[in-house]
Amino acid sequence: MDLFKMFSKNDNSKDIAKERLKLVLIHDRANVSPQFLEMIKGEILSVISDYMEIDEEGLEIKLTRTKRDVDGASVPALVANIPIRKMKDERKF
Repeated sequence: MDLFKMFSKNDNSKDIAKERLKLVLIHDRANVSPQFLEMIKGEILSVISDYMEIDEEGLEIKLTRTKRDVDGASVPALVANIPIRKMKDERKF
């Protein structure tokens, strides 16, 4: 979820409202700001990019809630869908 994408002139108002609602829901679920989530996304991309080439167009990182197996309590979960184009040469590491 790219904050700058929300303000693109190519999006219609329905898509913009949908993205804004997603940001509000994420903030409410995890009690973190959208800027903090973007910072996490950047850090994850930085680390993973050392080992593989990723497709940032298909990238999706979001916060959601999941239930623990032990006690069934609902806890925040970071869910990442990161399409990999190719692995980098292992001999460099």
